[in-house]
Amino acid sequence: MNEKLIKFTKFILDIMFFGGLLIFITLPVSLKLLGKYYSVAIYEYYFFMLAIFGISGVFGIIIISRLRKIMRTVKEKSCFVRENVSSLNIMALSSMCIAVAFLVKLFILPTPATGVIVLTFFIAALFSQVLSYVFAQAVSYKEENDLTI
Repeated sequence: MNEKLIKFTKFILDIMFFGGLLIFITLPVSLKLLGKYYSVAIYEYYFFMLAIFGISGVFGIIIISRLRKIMRTVKEKSCFVRENVSSLNIMALSSMCIAVAFLVKLFILPTPATGVIVLTFFIAALFSQVLSYVFAQAVSYKEENDLTI
């Protein structure tokens, strides 16, 4: 069961990564279309929204790529490595950058969803930072144990 879950999760992350790249590449065109047919605010604040979504897209892709790296170590059954500690730190910083970008949007073009995004990515940043600390401790214990044997 665990192997299937790992493969399924890796598959979902792959779809999210390549889908995110596609969305990022087509963002200028798709945002114009959304502004034209969905919301006048997007059309009026096109360059501002393009900057917010572009910045968030870059950091979102970074987060997904780091999750994919972590999943590789899970698949190899070597989770407690320094690379994962680094990935979690980068994910924390990336999440905080997304939270800050949407916090700026909240002051210029407030919506309830923007507040939820800020809170979600702020919590993700904190959670990633705590997990990074836990993984760093686990790596230290593992390295200590390896030296003992």
